[in-house]
Amino acid sequence: MKKSLIVIFLVIFTLLLSGCWSKRELSDLAIVSALGIDKVNDGYSISVQIINAGEMSENKSSGSQSPVTTYHATGQSVFEAIRKLTASSPRRAYFTHMQLVVFGEEFASEGIAEALDFLARDQAIRSDFNFVVAYNSTAKDILNVLTPIEKLPAKKILNSALASQDAWGSTRFVDTEDLISELGDDDKSTVLSAIELVGDKELGKRPDNVERIETSAVLHFTGLGVFKKDKLIGYLTESESIYYNFLMNNIKSTIINTSCPNEGSITTEIGRSKTTIQGEFEQGIPKINVKIDVEQNVAEVKCAIDLSKEKTLKMIDKKTANFIKENIEKTINTIKDNYQVDILNFGEVLHKEDHKAWDTIKDDWSTMFPELEVNVDVNVKTTGTATLVNSIEKE
Repeated sequence: MKKSLIVIFLVIFTLLLSGCWSKRELSDLAIVSALGIDKVNDGYSISVQIINAGEMSENKSSGSQSPVTTYHATGQSVFEAIRKLTASSPRRAYFTHMQLVVFGEEFASEGIAEALDFLARDQAIRSDFNFVVAYNSTAKDILNVLTPIEKLPAKKILNSALASQDAWGSTRFVDTEDLISELGDDDKSTVLSAIELVGDKELGKRPDNVERIETSAVLHFTGLGVFKKDKLIGYLTESESIYYNFLMNNIKSTIINTSCPNEGSITTEIGRSKTTIQGEFEQGIPKINVKIDVEQNVAEVKCAIDLSKEKTLKMIDKKTANFIKENIEKTINTIKDNYQVDILNFGEVLHKEDHKAWDTIKDDWSTMFPELEVNVDVNVKTTGTATLVNSIEKE
């Protein structure tokens, strides 16, 4: 009798465990690929880019619908606006697969802290998505643009950001943990990749935007947005963004164009870059020393030079080093003079170097930073000249 009761109990217990009380059917969910946040009056306007799964499938796509649909809602908080989406979206928004968050320019200028708090706190949202800021635009307009080749606009934006970061050096991938860490201290600031809508935003919404050889509207990364604490205060140009990334040891590869001794130009590809930043105090006055070691390959030559000679390679090395040094110094001066915020983390370097000396100046760091002495030393070595010893012009 006892054995029978045990068996019955085990069978019932197994049946109870076989189901998942909290499961969500895919057909009941609207999968969000991107979230946009804008400022409106005293509240928030949010835009969510929902994946149309049927159109994303190459085998089942009818071609009659857009691969994504964007829904919009407003609220006094981001959380309220997201809940109000249920009034217009046929399914409840599901954020687990979200790849991108776009901050509208006006919203970012007033502060992103409250929205970041929600994104970090909500357990239904993962932290491995990328943040970008809309240059001279709203997040809504950015997410409304349909993109060619890559059906999912959010994925296109993410792929462009990562490709540019790896091959050009003008963007920077920032996820939730990075952003919270960088804005978690009152003295800290940060940068986010800035994306621009080029062309007609109304035509960019139409399906034929992806059917033309030349699209009416495209999304283009245009540099880095500079944040003072949690507020957007301006932008670095595309060139300045590259040299900012040199300073932050983020360059994986980029291209440098320098002039030849007489006429013409040389294009080199940076294959490796290592930046070392050290701080020191001289009689209580802080100073920063930057050392950058670069390896490059000759990619294109538009002048008559002999690449088989060592002195030619040394000339190229010196020109590239001077070019990088000059542009890094210009970028540092732009940051110090125009924005006066330590997005280069020089304060952290000085703190690690001598925490006692740092404690005596940290309260005045915001006023000392623009006057900080920064010495830049760049060393370049050419390791390859491709398959040609001389330029075509010399041959």
